[in-house]
Amino acid sequence: MIRVATPDDEDALVRLQSLLPEPSPTLLESALATEAPAPATALVSTADGAVVGYLLAVPGDDTAYVAELVVAPAHRREGRARALLERCGERADTLTVTVAPDNEAAQSLYRSCGFERVQRLPDFFEEGAAIQYRRR
Repeated sequence: MIRVATPDDEDALVRLQSLLPEPSPTLLESALATEAPAPATALVSTADGAVVGYLLAVPGDDTAYVAELVVAPAHRREGRARALLERCGERADTLTVTVAPDNEAAQSLYRSCGFERVQRLPDFFEEGAAIQYRRR
């Protein structure tokens, strides 16, 4: 099941976020804030009522930038990341994401979901370059 994250999901989201190489705790915190409009949106994937994955997106003009996408290792390859991307895509005409050049699993996922490579960004991450993908 995919749904919008709530403040009650915070502990589970923080645990999942720790799996990311360059997480953005401040952005996640802002997505869970109850004041509107939130600068970011978090969607969660649940299994038996537990949060097992999430997508964090920053909205723009008809565009959503996917800032974070993670699924718990025990629930990978179940279509959860794809379902999160599809739900996010219902809210924006265009989705954009950046991926580390050595993250072949993520790049394969995005290509299989209709994303196209746009450009290489040499200093995007603290650790170096990123590849930007976009789906319209």
